[in-house]
Amino acid sequence: MKKLLDFLVKYNYWLLFVLLEAASFALLFRFNRYQQGVFFTTANAVAGKIYETEAAVLSYFSLGQENLRLTEQNLQLERELSRLQAELLQAGADSAGLDSMMAEPLQEIRLIRGRVVHNSLTRRKNFLTLDCGSSDGVQSGQGVVGSSGVTGIVYLTSAHYSVVVSLLNVDSRISCKIADTGYFGTLTWDGRDARYAYLEGIPRHAKFRRGGRIVTSGYSEVFPEGLPVGRIGEVTTSDDGLSYRLQVVLSTDFGNLSEARVIGQTFDPEQFRLLQEAEQSTEQEE
Repeated sequence: MKKLLDFLVKYNYWLLFVLLEAASFALLFRFNRYQQGVFFTTANAVAGKIYETEAAVLSYFSLGQENLRLTEQNLQLERELSRLQAELLQAGADSAGLDSMMAEPLQEIRLIRGRVVHNSLTRRKNFLTLDCGSSDGVQSGQGVVGSSGVTGIVYLTSAHYSVVVSLLNVDSRISCKIADTGYFGTLTWDGRDARYAYLEGIPRHAKFRRGGRIVTSGYSEVFPEGLPVGRIGEVTTSDDGLSYRLQVVLSTDFGNLSEARVIGQTFDPEQFRLLQEAEQSTEQEE
């Protein structure tokens, strides 16, 4: 104890200097937007590099399990393709025309490939980190999808990394609809089970079935229409009793997510310009 006191007395000026410097930096980054932005961008780049190294080491030890998962997924896709081809032949569909129809909505969309180098599941506000950034064309506000469906929306970018707001984030809000009937609502997460989200605001007169598909509505510039989100599970009534609250079994397994794609521009520039003008006009009136 005496040695500790002697140390504190001997270096008290240095300790006071370090304490004051720390307090100064804390105040600087907390109350100044420019310095705050520089700090977050730099921290994002450093953290991304650390996460990438960690992910590379962990992925090496899980290659066998990953290959098995991919093999099973390929077999499932092949069975689904065979079933669809049989149904098309039975219906007498023109396969060339069908290929053209499937390619048309995708030809204007650029997909940016990224690897998940960090992922969280146990917090109320979960984020993903991808090893692609502004140098690859990634921008804040772009949608992110995995091999099974919607994953989240880009929040921050540095040159080589991106932080994504996961669907498993209580602040996440995505416009989705019931694929069979077109009734739409807002997809949210309650901060509990990583397997489920909830579609809010479905009117009481809406028709749907348990197990029905939930897809993106296409009502925003973030996601195109029809991307898979999940399937309807339990059905409850909203707190005000005016609408349904649908439990959605998410199609993306966030506990086993290794690859993702960032969606480039999916909207019509003219439509987006008109929307911006309408929002600015509304703000001026208010």
